Amino acid sequence: MTKRKQRRVTRKPVKATMADYAMSFERLGQWMSERARSPTLRHPRATSLSMLDGAVAAVVAGPVSMASEEWVCPLLGVDLDAFNHDTEEFSAIAATLMRHNAISETLSTRPESFEPLFVRSPDGDVDPQPWCMGFYAVMKLRLLVWSRLLSPNGTEHLMLRPILVHCIDDAGRPLLPPARRTLGTQPIVQNAWRDIPATVEALRQFWMPIRFKRGA
Repeated sequence: MTKRKQRRVTRKPVKATMADYAMSFERLGQWMSERARSPTLRHPRATSLSMLDGAVAAVVAGPVSMASEEWVCPLLGVDLDAFNHDTEEFSAIAATLMRHNAISETLSTRPESFEPLFVRSPDGDVDPQPWCMGFYAVMKLRLLVWSRLLSPNGTEHLMLRPILVHCIDDAGRPLLPPARRTLGTQPIVQNAWRDIPATVEALRQFWMPIRFKRGA
């Protein structure tokens, strides 16, 4: 009997994890920017990495567990079917979910090291508004369950102020009234961003008993 020559078949590596599908985080920022400028594609609500980072932080620290499709689709401007195909859209979805996992891991194990991805100018100035608007975009998806913290008269509302003070409504008006300036002080909005890392962890701790109870 003659031995048949075995043909070497080169197989593509099997994609087994989300990381295998994900585009780089830097490429995700470019992808969102390109999509936001497209005249034909559905525009994402998150138009920058900073805005997406804030949105993901709201998902992680918020009052309820949200299905990925509920927040990823509007943030990236993709349809539900994008979860089912190995396309560039799914690669963007995978990168977004990887960011979610990273923030969740940080807040669960090393909350003191959590650093929001704020926009920074070359000279070091911080612009927290895109990050805060991303956070608020996720809040608006489930505004009713966030309502406990939205009453300006409630003491719990103070937890959200460092974030909401940087946000504007659909008409471009500040969500919160301007902070009062007192003698020898600066308006709260100027340095409120410094409190945001602690704010996110405080929100996560505040909602945790409610979130787990709902999940159960």
